[in-house]
Amino acid sequence: MPLTRKPTTGPLQGLRILDLTRLLPGPLGTMLMADMGAEVIKLEDPKAPDYVRQFPPHLNGESVHYLALNRSKRSMWLDIHTDEGRALFFDLVRTADVVVEQFRPGFLDKVGVGYEAARAINPKIIYVSVTGYGQTGPYARSAGHDLNYTAATGILGLTGAADGPPEPLGVQVADIAGGSYMTVIATLSAVLARQQTGIGQHVDVAMTDGAMPLLSTVFALLNGGNPDLAIRGQAPLSGGLPNYSVYPCQDGKWVALGALEAKFWLKFCQLTGHPDWERFQTPANDTERSDAKRQLSDLFRTKAQSDWVSFGLNHDLPISPVYDLTDLEADPQIQARRMILTEEHPIAGTYRSIGVPLKFSETPAVPAWPAPQTGEDTEAILRELGTPPTP
Repeated sequence: MPLTRKPTTGPLQGLRILDLTRLLPGPLGTMLMADMGAEVIKLEDPKAPDYVRQFPPHLNGESVHYLALNRSKRSMWLDIHTDEGRALFFDLVRTADVVVEQFRPGFLDKVGVGYEAARAINPKIIYVSVTGYGQTGPYARSAGHDLNYTAATGILGLTGAADGPPEPLGVQVADIAGGSYMTVIATLSAVLARQQTGIGQHVDVAMTDGAMPLLSTVFALLNGGNPDLAIRGQAPLSGGLPNYSVYPCQDGKWVALGALEAKFWLKFCQLTGHPDWERFQTPANDTERSDAKRQLSDLFRTKAQSDWVSFGLNHDLPISPVYDLTDLEADPQIQARRMILTEEHPIAGTYRSIGVPLKFSETPAVPAWPAPQTGEDTEAILRELGTPPTP
């Protein structure tokens, strides 16, 4: 690996981000920006590095979770609890555009490296603070994880069958949609604002707030006077509509039927020989809804998953396979979009990772290098700052 490595492609080249985040939300957000060409320097305390490095399983000692969330970054040891570490942090702040941090509100101020202290050194610096509940409010300093945030926003309460308990979601929705993605949006919005104002700012990213827009359509049902539809298993797009649901196939696999619009549903009914099902697009009551789902289940059980998928493709109907994770690599769309990559790490060896989701025609975004060994770039960065490395 070269002594000094910098991104060479992507639309965010020239943006320098200091990454003080750990675990999932912040690291994934900063990795997305690193893949897009930002220079992201992951700063870790030698006494308490990113906890995710401890999470199993490991490949030759490297956590697969650390590998998944930290590629395309540079890595530097930095202890902000010491005078020397704080001085070095401010040296970095002078050269940086953005600091992304994920500590509880007030922690960095207490240590002496909060936004106000950094702004006094670099008025253009942007601080993006990622927390569960935000910098203000009665829960601001409360502990939490994705499960808590989806519970607190009502998302968890909407998930599962109508006659069953709330079901934890299959992925970390609040962490990623409310945290990682909002971190990218917050960072780039503040950078754009700085281009116009010439000054930086502090951006408060709360994962609960960021997850709330996911409720937009179901919450609208309350305004429409339909509170009975805004409950678990009854909301139109989460189990309430027979023509927008999942069904078992003959081979034990599942398909997702997304015939939401009338043009799709009417075509489906005609082609399957059930024009009488057209009324099921808007079931009159719970009994009719249950009857429609039972009849559709019986129909889908007559063919294998692949047959139903081919049927959908041949007739322009939204019928998709419900994949297990092990099925993804064989899907031609996943392959065409390069959304699963094979990477080589000097210690972990060969492993698979998720690709870059945004495609740019003129400034392509691609992973620059695999996740760095922790502290790998420390000496190179110190030399850039003109600070002799510690022997």
